Amino acid sequence: MTEFEVESMSEGSEPEDDSDLELQEAFARGDLKPGLNVEIVDGPKKAVNNILGIRKKLDSIKLNLPWIERLDICNDLAPLAPEQIIQMEKYEQKRANLFAGNAKIKSFTPDEDPVLNDFRREMTFHRQAQAAVVEGIKRLHDLKIVTKRPDDYFAEMAKTDVHMQKVRENLAAKQQGQAKSERLKQIRDQRKMGKMIQRQARVQKETEKREMLDKLKKFRKGKLKNLDFLEDNRKTNAAKSAGKRKARDQKFGFGGKKRGQKRNTKDSSMDTGGSKPFSKSHGGNKNKKPPKRLGKNKRVKSKAKGGR
Repeated sequence: MTEFEVESMSEGSEPEDDSDLELQEAFARGDLKPGLNVEIVDGPKKAVNNILGIRKKLDSIKLNLPWIERLDICNDLAPLAPEQIIQMEKYEQKRANLFAGNAKIKSFTPDEDPVLNDFRREMTFHRQAQAAVVEGIKRLHDLKIVTKRPDDYFAEMAKTDVHMQKVRENLAAKQQGQAKSERLKQIRDQRKMGKMIQRQARVQKETEKREMLDKLKKFRKGKLKNLDFLEDNRKTNAAKSAGKRKARDQKFGFGGKKRGQKRNTKDSSMDTGGSKPFSKSHGGNKNKKPPKRLGKNKRVKSKAKGGR
């Protein structure tokens, strides 16, 4: 150990030894007692509201900086958007229905509902931040400070490409799941609608049948003199059948004979469709003589040449 280290250790230990000795001497005299060495004042503590002193202290620690260095804004709340009003009404109705349907829960008014108050408090934060952003951007534009980055701005990504690819895959999987659940929801809604339509049709059919039986009973008892209602019912059924037949024809075709539709008839064979009849002259001069036929020897030689 060097002399410098010894001296530094001895110098650092002397104040500690002196302080310990002073404490021991004070304890021996009775000035110190075991426990907290804090003087306890008897009686209630007097509160002092020194407004002038507080303002003076505030002025001393206050920094008179320009607004661009502080960016503090005191503003009112932004107006509620239509969709926010609808959302607020839905929450109020939901909580009101919950409290009204459950007798064990105390009947709160919407203003006294703690859950709804949380929602309103978050909505207040949102509106205040929205108004602060609008006013802050306006002030920055007045100071000619750019709030949007330029088109040629380049900033290196903090995340790696592998990490961002995982994020994209996760988002794509979530979107596919949402689309699948939405599709299943539509299918369930369509099934419910189909069942409801079938139920309505069945109820209507039973009602018509009951009315028909009632009219028949009245006719047997002599209260009705004719059976015109049967004819009306027959016409109604025929109209319904015709409508069903028309819908099927539009969907599947009009039926009828399918064989032999492309077979020629007398009319189709005589119909040239604007085309000219076949002519051997091919539209050339009729007086022109056909070319002379070659002799046999020349024909044989030409065939022999072509066969090589």
